[in-house]
Amino acid sequence: MNSFILTNQLLIAMPGLADPNFHKTVTYVCAHSDEGAMGIIINRPTNINLGEVLTQMELVATNPKISDLPVFQGGPVHRERGFIIYQPLSHWESMIKVSDDCGVATSRDILEAICHGNGPQQALVALGYAGWGAGQLEREMAENAWLNGPANQEILFEIAPERRWESAAALIGVDIDRLAPDAGHA
Repeated sequence: MNSFILTNQLLIAMPGLADPNFHKTVTYVCAHSDEGAMGIIINRPTNINLGEVLTQMELVATNPKISDLPVFQGGPVHRERGFIIYQPLSHWESMIKVSDDCGVATSRDILEAICHGNGPQQALVALGYAGWGAGQLEREMAENAWLNGPANQEILFEIAPERRWESAAALIGVDIDRLAPDAGHA
């Protein structure tokens, strides 16, 4: 049994993580078990807004501000699939409970509710996700590729995306800009 569960945590890429998929990212871990992990990058807005996605799905938002919401690059896996991180926790046709107050949905019904103004109070829409096989994330953590800290509503939904990396690190007392890109074990 995995004693190091990262579900409902933020993964903060260390400055030396050179993989372009994850360089300077913050990833919200939606599921983590012995079989692997799944997360959604929360600080990489695309040049697509929610209105474009809704149009492709033949949905129309009743509030124009909803159409202007950014869509994020959630990760390198299944970039054509949509994922919605949302609060407070409520039930949708296809969703996973991440914590007592946060979930991730992939079904059309949550987007329809958002369009009509009766969706969740907070939502982040992303295309794609980050995935790790069994033991892979644990190895990357041991290799100092990531810091981790508790999920935080402000970082997930309120802080400007370009400030989330530094803000997530600051939440755990780290000035990420002062870390050497090649930090290692002592």
